[in-house]
Amino acid sequence: MFTFHPISESTRRRLLDGGLDPDAASALVRLAVAEDLMGGIDVTSVATIPANHRSTAVFGAREPGVVAGLPVAAAAIEAVCGDSASDFDYLVHDGTAVVAGQHVASVTGPTRGLLTAERTALNLLCRMSGIASLTRQWADQLEGTSATVRDTRKTTPGLRALEKYAVRCGGGANHRFGLSDMALVKDNHVAAAGGVAEAYASVRALEGTIPVEIEVDTLDGLAAACTAGADMVLIDNFDTDRMRAAVAYRNEHAPDVLLEASGGLTIETARSVAATGVDLIAVGELTHSARVLDIGLDLADSPSAGDPAPVAQ
Repeated sequence: MFTFHPISESTRRRLLDGGLDPDAASALVRLAVAEDLMGGIDVTSVATIPANHRSTAVFGAREPGVVAGLPVAAAAIEAVCGDSASDFDYLVHDGTAVVAGQHVASVTGPTRGLLTAERTALNLLCRMSGIASLTRQWADQLEGTSATVRDTRKTTPGLRALEKYAVRCGGGANHRFGLSDMALVKDNHVAAAGGVAEAYASVRALEGTIPVEIEVDTLDGLAAACTAGADMVLIDNFDTDRMRAAVAYRNEHAPDVLLEASGGLTIETARSVAATGVDLIAVGELTHSARVLDIGLDLADSPSAGDPAPVAQ
């Protein structure tokens, strides 16, 4: 049975500062490492590396992008190595744009443990950095406009908190985290309730303190949602002409209502969508289709067994 170690207080603080639950992150990395070990040991590392051998491992970007997830990678290393790994050295902060070849972090510890934790640390770091990198591309397209790109619930099961954190690192905003922190009345809810007004009234009767967003696909639906009292309206699959009409209606009749565009949006059209005056742009691909950012882990040295290795600068 593999023995895991608690994560350090410094890593817990970094996770908390990023809005992440340290206990949840610790449980996740343990699950991932356990999946890798399959109830056994890292046979290759045990066979080839002395138990007391130590090395410095350096995380390096192999392509340009935005880094996210370094405290999560640290949690993976610490869960395997415990106090035998020196402090995780952050060479950049999450949210930093990096270039190919740039070192982003390093850590010194038992070589076996570093290599056992390597894949879990990289799987999460690369995934999160890919999301942050794609989000930054969208955010850059919207720079100078009043619109903000935000994510959806189209996340990898079990990784929602990490993926939404990565969106924030990339300059985006988060939509609801789940089904209970806000109401999103979609077309199926409207159909089942008998109309926009009826659906809104039912939600407000159930819980009057959470934000309510209503999805519409016509300008008449927008008018009904605004009249009902929605906090936000999701205008789904509107072309830019109808978006401008929706913004004009909102500005005249319900200036406090936020408008969120969704459906068929691409990064090539992002700026023209923002120019219509919508407040938010919902992009599911930020989390469901982001390509991972290629980050690798390499041993920077090969010190003699038992000798501490200096942390790479």
